Amino acid sequence: MPPRLEQITPDNVEAACALKVRPDQEHLVEPVAHSLAEAYAWGEIAWPRLVLDGDQPVAFLMGFFRIPWRPDDPADLRSGLWRLNVAADRQGRGHGRYAVGVVCAEARRRGETRVFTTWEEGPDGPEGFYLGLGFRRTGERSGDQIVGELDLTGEPARRLMALVDPHDG
Repeated sequence: MPPRLEQITPDNVEAACALKVRPDQEHLVEPVAHSLAEAYAWGEIAWPRLVLDGDQPVAFLMGFFRIPWRPDDPADLRSGLWRLNVAADRQGRGHGRYAVGVVCAEARRRGETRVFTTWEEGPDGPEGFYLGLGFRRTGERSGDQIVGELDLTGEPARRLMALVDPHDG
């Protein structure tokens, strides 16, 4: 059975907040509860979702859609993956790839042609994961994080979006 997506609700918010990455990854990504607080503050721009394998929560993702990227350029609105937390005991099974595909498919549905994400630089960071999915470095930074971009019209993005059930969302 393929993974599936659920909105965060009162029924699953505790399960979402209980989802933990490996201890050696905790410095790379904020906890789910922090992400949900950001989602509340950002309103319609943030898109938090829970990935389930059967009934088991296996990952949390948060997309962002049309966020003002640079204060000096209000026309620079971007969409992409804000946060990805894959449960420590469920990594390496395609759940992260599926989560990125979900955000790509939703961005495409909203008329976007590219998505962005950021990651912590370093030997234990997720750069290899994102580059392996087809993201490329833009040369920009967001704070101390690297900015990556994925063209939604290219083959790597099409492969990712093919993993997603069109009814997910």
